[in-house]
Amino acid sequence: MKAFVFPGQGAQFVGMGKDLYDKSADLKAMFEKANEILGFRITDLMFSGTDEDLRQTKVTQPAIFLHSVILAKSLGDNFEPEMVAGHSLGEFSALVANGTLNFEDGLTLVTKRAMAMQKACEIEPSTMAAILGLDDKVVEKACKEVDEIVVPANYNSPGQVVISGSFKGIDLAIDKLNAAGARRCLKLSVGGAFHSPLMEPARQELAKAIEDAPFSNPTCPVYQNVNAMPASDPAVIRKNLVSQLTCPVRWTQTVKNMINDGASSFTELGPGSVLQGLIKKLDRTMTTSGV
Repeated sequence: MKAFVFPGQGAQFVGMGKDLYDKSADLKAMFEKANEILGFRITDLMFSGTDEDLRQTKVTQPAIFLHSVILAKSLGDNFEPEMVAGHSLGEFSALVANGTLNFEDGLTLVTKRAMAMQKACEIEPSTMAAILGLDDKVVEKACKEVDEIVVPANYNSPGQVVISGSFKGIDLAIDKLNAAGARRCLKLSVGGAFHSPLMEPARQELAKAIEDAPFSNPTCPVYQNVNAMPASDPAVIRKNLVSQLTCPVRWTQTVKNMINDGASSFTELGPGSVLQGLIKKLDRTMTTSGV
């Protein structure tokens, strides 16, 4: 079975999407429609902006979404997913790819998500850190022992978990994890504690937008971040999408479940190749590719 996966924040690069914009009038029209919806020329920032421009949450998230969704569109009849999944933000790209959301509604939700997350970051400054070389349970135990907000946020692959929380909570957890034998603890250059309780204001703000957006029956299941399970019921997809902002991304479990359910190849649609690398860490025999 063909599985298509879509990356999240952090995969952006200057120049992303320019080849697609120049490829055909139809693809160019999608970019121009996005400029209209957003109210600014995001294409200028994507194609010839700076790294700093692209790091702005209000730019990063819609930029990666656009690159992923338009890349899928460019495949034409060759795009025949039998299952899809996306890492964090990438879940919205996956939902457009399988027909749950249309392009315009998907972009609108991604933009509202980005702005809500930015506001939540400003309410309480916070951060994230990547923890390498420890079992998931060791990371979970260390987070629970810290008397501050700090939780596992991304289960990326065996031995790679990202934690999320207050600055003090992250520092205390890193001390414990270094003592537990972590190969490396690396603080990330991010705007805040994504996929943690500190995103509750953003979750509340996004919930209404998700409830108001029209969702359709998908053409294939989406494996969702919050439980790593396939979903085809729009009501279930909505509920899980709302929960996503404050719950961990269970990517390791998602890929395992997709393989167990018959995935024979994974194609990553979007900037970079991070997800291909994570999939290979889980199963070196799996066929992975990008476009």
